[in-house]
Amino acid sequence: MATKAQPRGRRGTHDRPYTALNLRLLLAGFGLAMSTILAILAARSGVPWLAVVLGVLAVVAAVDLVVVQRRRRARRREDPQGRYSLFE
Repeated sequence: MATKAQPRGRRGTHDRPYTALNLRLLLAGFGLAMSTILAILAARSGVPWLAVVLGVLAVVAAVDLVVVQRRRRARRREDPQGRYSLFE
């Protein structure tokens, strides 16, 4: 079954969900930086359980960065002329 190309102004459908990849990339980068910094500070201040929790959050943010970047590259291959703002 062939799918129709989505019109330019349309946001998302059930078959093809819309997500703000650039914004997700920015937020994941911020989460990675903050979780890493706070994990280091927690480890230095003697709160190992908090350092572990923040370390796990940093790993989750790093994985999200990789996933979002791969989706952005796939979107660029699909639509090389597309111009995307931070919220698209």
